Amino acid sequence: MLTLEAQTSLLLLIDFQSRLTPAIDQGSAALANARRLIAAANILDVPMLFTEQNPKGLGATVPELTPNPSNVVHKMTFDAIRAPGVLERLGGGRTIVMAGCEAHVCVLQTALGLIEKGRRTFVVGDAVGSRRAENKNAAIHRLERHGVEIVTTEMVLFEWLETAEHPRFREVVALIR
Repeated sequence: MLTLEAQTSLLLLIDFQSRLTPAIDQGSAALANARRLIAAANILDVPMLFTEQNPKGLGATVPELTPNPSNVVHKMTFDAIRAPGVLERLGGGRTIVMAGCEAHVCVLQTALGLIEKGRRTFVVGDAVGSRRAENKNAAIHRLERHGVEIVTTEMVLFEWLETAEHPRFREVVALIR
């Protein structure tokens, strides 16, 4: 299947941290879309995992995203799947839907690592960011060349819903109005 399914997806949120996110170009838009993805994941029972890169230096996940502490992994590696236990926490057959910072560092390296492991990987282009726009653009192009699907927040939400008859349709659609 080429589209996403809520029942087989996992939302991976990379390094939306208090000392990093304010420096991200268009960071408020990426953060707003991450909040939409999280809200939809909660409504549709899509599991989530958050990463924090060097939290002593970059701070914790921004309070607007309010992760459950049991869903947060601290890491020092840029590729999150190289951090102990992360690959196992992603679940064997789940499609990975990614958002986060920085697009050209941790998002890029994690997505490429997932592709190398044979994982179906989607990066939400309007929910990732870098401090400089050209770095984000270069990352998106490189990811596409290596088989990562680039999608938007709305694409993810409607694919997770699958139909206008979904019992939670109105709740999810309200997130983008």
